Amino acid sequence: MMNHRGTEAQRKNLVVMQEPRDPLTQQVIGAAIEVHRVLGPGLLESAYEECLCFELSLRGISFHRQVPLPVVYKGVTLECGYRMDLVVPERLVIEIKTVDKILSVHEAQLLTYLRLSGIKTGLLINFHTAVIKDGIRRMVL
Repeated sequence: MMNHRGTEAQRKNLVVMQEPRDPLTQQVIGAAIEVHRVLGPGLLESAYEECLCFELSLRGISFHRQVPLPVVYKGVTLECGYRMDLVVPERLVIEIKTVDKILSVHEAQLLTYLRLSGIKTGLLINFHTAVIKDGIRRMVL
């Protein structure tokens, strides 16, 4: 039986998965697990971002930080202040959170980043959880 969120997500051509389905997301999730194992919950998002960047570098995964994301409106590119936390070029958007619970607004934020960037896969990683795997959402357009 499908819950309301699942039905709504399907209508938007979005799939939310708990388990990694490709080697890149698996490697990034492994890096996030390592950061969470060492630091635990309770720090600022910026600290987790810095540590995850270090861990991705150790694993040889190239990425860009705080990538500006303009909005194209009626053929005009507008800088609206959107910034993606981490991007593996043309492959993966990584959005980092430190919240009590991942809400639909967080998933909508990542979905918006995927649509605007043209990247098909994203990871929403919430480091403010006792067990990090409970705070990871993989989203695919």
